[in-house]
Amino acid sequence: MKNWLVGAAALALTGCGTTATGDMQAASAPAQMPAVSQVMPEQMASMDPSDSILFWSDERRSAAFRDMESLFPGLEVTPRSKARSLPRSENALSSETVNAIRGFMRDTSVSGLMVLRGGEVEFEEYGLGLGAEDRWTSFSVAKSFTSTLLGAAIEDGSIESLDTPVTDIIPALSGTAYDGVTVGQIATMTSGVAWNEDYTDPASDVARMLAVTPVAGESQAVTYARTLEREAPAGEKWVYKTLETNLLGLIVEEATGMSLAEYAAKKIVFPAGFEGSLFWMQDLTGGNIGGCCLSLTLSDYARFGQFVLEGGEGVVPSGWFDAAGDAQVDFGPRAPGFGYGYQWWAYPGEQYGAQGIFGQAITIVPDADLVVAVVSNWPTATSSENRAKFREIVGMIAAEAE
Repeated sequence: MKNWLVGAAALALTGCGTTATGDMQAASAPAQMPAVSQVMPEQMASMDPSDSILFWSDERRSAAFRDMESLFPGLEVTPRSKARSLPRSENALSSETVNAIRGFMRDTSVSGLMVLRGGEVEFEEYGLGLGAEDRWTSFSVAKSFTSTLLGAAIEDGSIESLDTPVTDIIPALSGTAYDGVTVGQIATMTSGVAWNEDYTDPASDVARMLAVTPVAGESQAVTYARTLEREAPAGEKWVYKTLETNLLGLIVEEATGMSLAEYAAKKIVFPAGFEGSLFWMQDLTGGNIGGCCLSLTLSDYARFGQFVLEGGEGVVPSGWFDAAGDAQVDFGPRAPGFGYGYQWWAYPGEQYGAQGIFGQAITIVPDADLVVAVVSNWPTATSSENRAKFREIVGMIAAEAE
């Protein structure tokens, strides 16, 4: 069921409006902003941590990853009426590199991989039954979308700066472990709040946060944040926390007065020229989940990467992606060359990227004018071995421009 959104008040999951009919895209108005609609599944999947998607079988996950809207509520954004063209490059990758890519795809359960160099497609292939027009969910790749919307909100003046106290925007966090934490510390996950992101443990914070009982008039992110304690002074310790991106998404929503999906329609889908629709999952209180669960076609993940590579001029502050993709947190001797920026991972060689569990990633190599997007269904949520294999593939592709 889809109900057209009229304004911010219509974002509640229980809200109903007129039913969408006909073509969702006004072809006669090329500059028309993409529309946003509410999507509700006929029967919602369980939110019980023991039945989390983290613990589903490969077959069940593969089906869900291409059809999250049939399992969970969310907001859907129509494509831009005139998509950004991704022409085929006249430069072919070497047979050695192509064979290595195909071997990687086979060995790591890849459903799609696309290479853009200079905005042109050098490679595009699919697996696991996925097609070019099909969407695939991306989990924590959504974090880098939320970071981009944070940059847009700063550029718009809706958020003063990264130094703004979180409680200035979300007063409900006053008196919690997030008292005294800045927006920038949330963005770099250096709040000092204790957290367990163990994807193999049904009792972990990440498995339980979306199952917390909703409180009327309060975001689930805030409700769960109330249960957390501080383990270090703000700004002194990095711990990866999906809840903090959910809070960052709420910060953007509160500051702009729009859902993440609505704001993304203006600040990402339209300027990046998405060809397919975007689906962004909601929590039980109706807010888009800033840290997870955004579904796109493979080519639109690549378009987002290209938009970022080109700097997002007019959408985010000048130099935003240079800073967001840089190591604001340096992992030092334990992982030389690696670090964490504003919801982006920093890699050796001045590369950076978005990445999510089960093998989703967008890697950006500015020196090679390169974007590599991949979607997958790994048998486990995380795999340092598979991540290393992907970095090797990106390195092979980048080297062909030298």
